[in-house]
Amino acid sequence: MSPAHWNIPLGVSSYHPKRRKKNQRGFNSNGSQAKVTPFTVRVKEFFNANPLNSSCKFRFFMTWISSMESFGDRELFTIESLFKTHPNGCLIIVSSSMDSRSGMQILSPFLVKGFKVTAISPDFNYLFNKTAAQAWYNQLMQGNVNPGEVSLGQNLSNLLRLGLLYRFGGIYLDTDILVLKSFKKLRNTIGAQTINPETRNWSRLNNAVMIFDKGHPLLYKFIEEFALTFDGNKWGHNGPYLVSRVVSRITGRPGYNFTVLPPIAFYPVYWNKIGSFFQRPKNETHSKWLIAKLSRIWSQSFTLHLWNKQSRRFEVEEGSIIERIMFDSCVFCNSSSFASTYSKT
Repeated sequence: MSPAHWNIPLGVSSYHPKRRKKNQRGFNSNGSQAKVTPFTVRVKEFFNANPLNSSCKFRFFMTWISSMESFGDRELFTIESLFKTHPNGCLIIVSSSMDSRSGMQILSPFLVKGFKVTAISPDFNYLFNKTAAQAWYNQLMQGNVNPGEVSLGQNLSNLLRLGLLYRFGGIYLDTDILVLKSFKKLRNTIGAQTINPETRNWSRLNNAVMIFDKGHPLLYKFIEEFALTFDGNKWGHNGPYLVSRVVSRITGRPGYNFTVLPPIAFYPVYWNKIGSFFQRPKNETHSKWLIAKLSRIWSQSFTLHLWNKQSRRFEVEEGSIIERIMFDSCVFCNSSSFASTYSKT
């Protein structure tokens, strides 16, 4: 998977209510690709397949709302970075399109190498049972909720990740997150995307990386907020802005135990600056900046958000921050095509 070919459009669903039947392949609770075995059984069996050894020390979830064909090099490399830092981790990709023989074939190189990864179609009814989202989802299925202009698949992904963590506990990652170091010291954690330059307090959180125990009360509040305030016409309203609203209200209240990490932890580059991470050094000054930035990321960051919607048009240039991170994060370094494209310096 050559970094030079990281310029393909990725990760953004084209779901629209008027085109629902056409685009439902990637995210369908009762999709034709779904297995007969109940969702909860498959999840628990996967995580507990080898209870006596060290497998599944970390439980990871991702969601994929697009077609199987659009699961490309970037998504595969995020999985590489996950297993490079968490070789004893287990990853479930919750997706109807990937929950198929062809989808598992895409993931087969990881299985051959001994990593634990699978794809399972979601069961919204189970995940939302006895939460505020249950009635909301039923109304949606009955056509009584206006899905709005924002991709419904994207909004369901925002809700699904909350349900997954609430039911099972673990770590949720977006598919454009590169994992740089182990999460072993993190528990019940969410990250700030931005901070107020004057107060130094966070001004916005993000839900692209979340680490929570099963049944955590903050997750329940997130799910409740989604059901009560859903708006399908405002981008981010049911995602980053939702977690920001809830945390701002409950901060300081008893009964909640969680940590908000600063932007450098999960989001060391802002979305409109990500292009600079794909660029080769232009001159000596730029080279020094690149080295200093990379050093800070390696020392202080757990992840790097690629912001695919913004960065998908960029190619990875030789000597760039992204290229250097790729070489340190790969698990197929000697067998993948990018190993022959660049030589590590």
